[in-house]
Amino acid sequence: MHSPRQTSILNALSVDVEDYFHVEAFAARIRCDDWHAHECRVERNVDLTLEIFAEHQTTATFYILGWIAERFPRLVRQIADAGHEIGCHGYAHQHINRQTPEKFRQDVYLARQRITAQTQEPVSCYRAPSFSIIESTLWALDILAEEGFTIDSSIFPVRHDLYGIPDSPRFPHWRSNIFEFPLTTIGMSNLNIGIGGGGYLRLLPYGFTRWAIRKINNAEKQPVMVYFHPWELDPEQPRISAPLRSKLRHYTNLKKMQGKIERLLTDFHFSTVSDVCSRLQIFRNPTAQITKNTSIG
Repeated sequence: MHSPRQTSILNALSVDVEDYFHVEAFAARIRCDDWHAHECRVERNVDLTLEIFAEHQTTATFYILGWIAERFPRLVRQIADAGHEIGCHGYAHQHINRQTPEKFRQDVYLARQRITAQTQEPVSCYRAPSFSIIESTLWALDILAEEGFTIDSSIFPVRHDLYGIPDSPRFPHWRSNIFEFPLTTIGMSNLNIGIGGGGYLRLLPYGFTRWAIRKINNAEKQPVMVYFHPWELDPEQPRISAPLRSKLRHYTNLKKMQGKIERLLTDFHFSTVSDVCSRLQIFRNPTAQITKNTSIG
């Protein structure tokens, strides 16, 4: 018997569909040209993810890497047929600040083409690899809007060595012609701390995550964005030789991740990114844009 849900607000659930050798932590050790030489485990890990979501009767947005869609077309159809939303995660998982605007446009176009070839459905949601829409790459949002995307979820309002715009609004908002659903943070001691996703979810105690989401839902009246990668459910994945910092970020608490995801799905309400956005007044009425860090619920 499930325990009562912690809040009544509907939160966004998302999955970045990539394999363990695609991650930024190993980018200096594994070149794109060598990806084909590594054991692919994304199919089994996505299968497990879909099983977990089905058990909890929950839908999510799957941000799929174009490289994955090209090599595993069955996977894209399987996700869509299970009732989940399909989003775009770029083609080759390259940091945007390593691309020119034209290269970025080509990457996005190719990824979307590979994805829609399998579903024949429009793709309106985008997430940048490694949250690499930062101050110096905000131009990417204009390109995304020009390419027909309506929702972006790439900006992390934190201080981090690889990504982040610390003073960006913490909650969903319009940025010019695209709606931004930032990765979720909680403000503590004049700092924003990431919660509810990836390494933040794996490293922090579940009790803290639950408290933070409950506070954001109940006190700030805002939805949160939970995200993870299928490889985070795979503690038996091959180990890559890399600097200690990279290994700690990637491998810590992999064995605990499935349990944490299942607890989140029991404790809170989740749906796709587009579904959650469609319920926000500010999304339905762009002229109602308000100042950052105030309630939009």
